[in-house]
Amino acid sequence: MAIQFKIIEHVAVITLDAQPSNNALTISDLMRLRKTLVACQDDEQVRVIVLTGAGERAFCSGAGLREPSAALAGFVAGALKSRETEAEEGGYARLFDLSDLEIWKPVIAAINGECLGGGLELALQCDLRIAASSATFGLPEVRGATIPAAGGVQYLLRAIPAAHAMKMALTGEPINAEEALRIGLIIDLLPPERLMPAALTLAERIAANGPLAVQSIKQLAVQTAHLSPRDFVIQAHLHWGLLRDSDDHTEGRIALAEQRSPKYIGA
Repeated sequence: MAIQFKIIEHVAVITLDAQPSNNALTISDLMRLRKTLVACQDDEQVRVIVLTGAGERAFCSGAGLREPSAALAGFVAGALKSRETEAEEGGYARLFDLSDLEIWKPVIAAINGECLGGGLELALQCDLRIAASSATFGLPEVRGATIPAAGGVQYLLRAIPAAHAMKMALTGEPINAEEALRIGLIIDLLPPERLMPAALTLAERIAANGPLAVQSIKQLAVQTAHLSPRDFVIQAHLHWGLLRDSDDHTEGRIALAEQRSPKYIGA
């Protein structure tokens, strides 16, 4: 099974495991990944998600063709249907777009090896990215006379300076982990054996905070980035007011007064 899943205390670890194809994902793999992410969002035990690839060669190398698919229907007809129905009819590209799932729990990408095409599009939709020294990153689609179909160019432009993003997109050439760190595509660069311990440590630090506040921060970051200061402050104040009346906020204040670690329950 190409999508492995486990929960360690409050951290869900999702592993892309299709090593013979460098963790390229078929339609059924992508459908399972999407269902797993939704299950994590709905599971109150889960506070942070770590997404990684099995083995040392790849995080994810994009779409895989290991299984037969239906003949492609007309593009317009498919694009107007749900992602799942379009996929059943042979169109898989929109399955790499996770925005419709509304995953408000932080997602950390622990990137080992190749992170290419749809794999980079998945990583760009994660909130934090750390990588092993062996990692490489790229959007090679232009070399095959096509483009990233799940927002890869636009996500890349939001993640790193425009000149670097355009160079990657227009040349299709990959960059190594050192360059990815230099331009801000990843936040940490680690030896391969330290990648997952570092990802879990980071996830645990986030999970120790108020879970509703953490999700509110992500939701504000995603939903208000395009707003004017007047409008995004209104939304921030609304979330602050909702959290002010939560049990966790009360617990946080009591724990601070008692000089102990808070015990948050997500309520």
